[in-house]
Amino acid sequence: MSSTPKTITIARGDGIGEEIMDSTLQILEASGAALNYDEIQIGKKVYESGVISGISPDSWDVLRKNKVFLKAPITTPQGGGFKSLNVTIRKTLGLYANVRPVAALVPFVHSHFHTMDLVVVRENEEDLYAGIEHQQTPEVIQCLKLVSRPGCERIIRYAFEYAKAYGRKKVTCMTKDNIMKHTDGLFHDVFDEIKKEYPEIEAEHYIIDIGAARLADTPHWFDVVVTLNLYGDIISDITAQISGSVGLGGSANIGQDFAMFEAIHGSAPDIAGQDIANPSGLLNGAAMMLAHLNMSDKAELITNALLTTIEDGIHTKDIQSKEYTKQEVGTKAFTNAIIERLGEKPKALKRASFGDQNHVISIDVKKTPRSKKELVGVDIFIDWDSTDRNPDTLGKKLEENAGDTLKLKMITNRGVKVYPDGLPETFCTDHWRCRFVAKDATKEHSPVVQYSAIPDLLNSLNDAGLDCIKTENLYLFDGERAYSLGQGE
Repeated sequence: MSSTPKTITIARGDGIGEEIMDSTLQILEASGAALNYDEIQIGKKVYESGVISGISPDSWDVLRKNKVFLKAPITTPQGGGFKSLNVTIRKTLGLYANVRPVAALVPFVHSHFHTMDLVVVRENEEDLYAGIEHQQTPEVIQCLKLVSRPGCERIIRYAFEYAKAYGRKKVTCMTKDNIMKHTDGLFHDVFDEIKKEYPEIEAEHYIIDIGAARLADTPHWFDVVVTLNLYGDIISDITAQISGSVGLGGSANIGQDFAMFEAIHGSAPDIAGQDIANPSGLLNGAAMMLAHLNMSDKAELITNALLTTIEDGIHTKDIQSKEYTKQEVGTKAFTNAIIERLGEKPKALKRASFGDQNHVISIDVKKTPRSKKELVGVDIFIDWDSTDRNPDTLGKKLEENAGDTLKLKMITNRGVKVYPDGLPETFCTDHWRCRFVAKDATKEHSPVVQYSAIPDLLNSLNDAGLDCIKTENLYLFDGERAYSLGQGE
């Protein structure tokens, strides 16, 4: 175990952040953890000072120097175009893996699931959290879902390596690839590729809706769950809540050269300053940090003291119960109770064990081989709002102005084919996807389209008074279709 003091960066955050950070630092000091601290200010006050990112350039320098960050919850002001600083930090510093262990503490903290003990490993940088949104018509706004092969490979491989490091037996992948066949389909495909390298670990896949339902109903079926960003955000809160309390959950955000540790809950400004906040979430995050720093003995010392405190019936308000709470206490008293129990181990609850190995997991991703890429068409999105919004009217106008190289294959509205042969019952907005392919294209044959045909087509449609708001090129990669069909195409 490491005895040389390690300097980490800390931030007290907003709301209850200062109280629970004070508590966590007191317990870390009492445990004898060899740590020094550089403190930075982030969050609400920084936003309101005019720094719209919520973090100053000097603070970035401190973070990059120390490589490890213990962060209390922060508040992002509503409105004003402020971006989430949590997301900014994760993406800027390459924190691709969000790791959230969840275990029930029954009977001392109420849960219906006595044997629940699982870990959600969430992709942390991509998906809809890229935050790329555009309003394209008065009625329609889009959000781009970005999923990359390196991003999928990194997080899925991390999940299997985590399972190996911590003695977990199964990894479950969750996607919605029955609908999003290309983005979520890529994630599932990469999972199927990588699982073959870990034959000693059971691997399975669930569609996210039934997977989330089973997590909420039978969480003991699961061990390590790996999934995309949005799904992981949702199910990690579900699992934390059904285990007993979101307030108990800690979180690690892991990158190749940097790591951030935090509680999974928010800043709870409504209870700030009242000495009632539960510091357990941030403390559990700090224990994960200690394991990351090769101080597993201190991580076990602190976690076992926390479990013993809960087992002894000393509870904050959020986890108190009539049957098992012997003393309801505030933040400060709870902190003191944990410190008093350093060195003790729970008798009924499962004892914490982080092992002696270094828990830093390093993932190297191979460069994706280049594919043969062929342009076979284009989707042109049009803002069109006629009196009756009849797709036949739009279709005829598009066909009249398509030129000699490309032809209109179909029009969809919100993904549903409405031309040709659409149904009158389909509700249409003012946002139309118009698919053009080569004039000699057939169902079996997709001839290559010259790029110059696309600007020629756009100019023709613009001259006809049509408002072209966006284009998406249609490609084959190594001869395989790399775009979705329209619903009903």
